[in-house]
Amino acid sequence: MLGKKKQKPRRPTGHFDTLVSSRTTVEGDIHFSGGLHVDGRVQGKVVAEEGSDAVLRVSEVGEITGDIMAPHVIINGQVHGDVYASAHLELAEKASINGNVYYNLIEMAMGAAVNGNLVHQSEPVGLLNSDNQKRPAKDVPEHSAEAEDRVEIE
Repeated sequence: MLGKKKQKPRRPTGHFDTLVSSRTTVEGDIHFSGGLHVDGRVQGKVVAEEGSDAVLRVSEVGEITGDIMAPHVIINGQVHGDVYASAHLELAEKASINGNVYYNLIEMAMGAAVNGNLVHQSEPVGLLNSDNQKRPAKDVPEHSAEAEDRVEIE
């Protein structure tokens, strides 16, 4: 549109250090920093190093069965578990999540599906914690108007 300011890209543009290829199945938890790209299957938790600016990307052929805890998460595949994104969550058109989603900023394309609650949490504290236990949302009701205002559909 005319006169519209250009926005900075919200998602990190860094490279991905680790790849789980489409012919690979990982059974067990993954702890990572930097970038992790998943084309294969992971059966276990995927947890970013605390305090890092890590990025997890799940491609359209990728599948994770377990919870995800990372600052930046990009999903275009399947996730069976809860997703905790302390900075930015992007759900592409083929994303399918069976679990609750805890986010600070969310971008959701038409066709993405979430079978669970969307919970907005502006404070990253509690989204990612050292003991890896789930914490309930505080002072923000599930499916609140605030949460719905932040969902972008492309």
